[in-house]
Amino acid sequence: MQCGLVGGANTIGAVKHPSYVAGCGVCEINAGEKPSPGGIVFENDLWLVRHAGPPYAVPGWMMLHSQRHVGGPAHFDDAEAANFGPALQHFERVLEEVTGALRIYTAAMGESFPHFHGHMIPKYAEMPFGAKAMAVFDLQRRAAAGEIQADMAEVERITVAYTRALRDNPPPVPAG
Repeated sequence: MQCGLVGGANTIGAVKHPSYVAGCGVCEINAGEKPSPGGIVFENDLWLVRHAGPPYAVPGWMMLHSQRHVGGPAHFDDAEAANFGPALQHFERVLEEVTGALRIYTAAMGESFPHFHGHMIPKYAEMPFGAKAMAVFDLQRRAAAGEIQADMAEVERITVAYTRALRDNPPPVPAG
């Protein structure tokens, strides 16, 4: 798989994994059948990274999907399990560099879709409503209610910069 630049197109390689499940929103985004609302920034045989879609609460809020329809790390196959830590570390280090965030929050609940999708959320020195830790998820609800809106120019700047950074310096190659 190649990684590519967002800039208008919302698909890179559109992997339709053999484990694809019709009706799974994550599978549909990964396969290019459903637009990625925030834009796909990286894709390889195991992972897909995209900016979380609107409403935008925090610029640089990225989503990490497994390509395979799998509920989460407890059910990863050997290749996913071996690559997950190094890939996540790389994705988050690059995201810190691109955003200037103090840290990257990581969370995965798997409730909205039974397909692994993790949130990588930049923690900035200044957050709307002083949100920290799990309160960042309240920012999504506030954005949906129209109480806040992330700066769209910053969302696009980070998305493009992160895409380029991962293109130029991709995560470790999946074992296999």
